[in-house]
Amino acid sequence: MKPAPDPAPHALKADSFGRILLVEQDGQRFVRRDLEATPWWLRLPAWWLARREAHALAHLDGMADTPALLAWNGRWLDRSFMPGDAMYQRPPRGDLAYFRAARRLLQRVHRHGIAHNDLAKEANWLVREDGSPALIDFQLAVIGNPRSRWMRLLAREDLRHLLKHKRMYCRESLTPVEKRLLKRTSWVRDLWFRTGKPVYRFVTRKILHWEDNEGQGPKP
Repeated sequence: MKPAPDPAPHALKADSFGRILLVEQDGQRFVRRDLEATPWWLRLPAWWLARREAHALAHLDGMADTPALLAWNGRWLDRSFMPGDAMYQRPPRGDLAYFRAARRLLQRVHRHGIAHNDLAKEANWLVREDGSPALIDFQLAVIGNPRSRWMRLLAREDLRHLLKHKRMYCRESLTPVEKRLLKRTSWVRDLWFRTGKPVYRFVTRKILHWEDNEGQGPKP
C-alpha cells in the first residue's frame, strides 16, 4: 500500500513580498517564505529581507522560542514551525508571567548579538500553546556586537516596544523603571517618525494596499 502523499501547502499569509506557507513534507511541518510569487519589481527587496532573516536565524542557531533556519536558497526560506497565536489574536491580558518570560527571551536574543527591530508589531510576538512567548519574523533584524553602542541602542528600542505591549495588556504591573524607560525616546525613534514612518505608510497603504495595521490585526 502506497503511503499517502504529503498534503498541499497551506497559505498562512500572502502579501507583496511573497507567500508564507505551512508545509508538511516527509512527516515534518515547517514554514516556507516563498518569493516566487513576488512581483518582479519587488523581487530584490523581498530577496534582501528574506536573506536578512536567514542570516539572523542562522546566527541564533535554533535558540529556544525562536524559529530554526532549515533552508535558504534565494527563492524560498524554510524555518521551523512554532505553534501559537499572534499576540493580537490571544492577548496576554493581566499575564505578568508572559511579559517576564518575554523580557528574558528578548535578553537572550540580544546576548546573541541580534536586535529584532520590528517588535512594535503584535504579529511578531507569539503566545504559544502553553502561554509562553516566542518571537518570529526577523526580516529587519540587525546583527552586531551586543556591547557596541549601536546595538545597545537598538536593544533598548526592542525593549521599549515590548513594554508598550505590557502597558496595553498588563499596565498595572509596569515598574517605575519601566515607566521611565517608556518615556525616554531615542534619536532613532524620533528620526523614524519624522522621516521613515510617513514613507512606510505611503508605500504600504497607498502602493501595496496592505490592510493589516502593520501586522497588529485587521483595521477597525
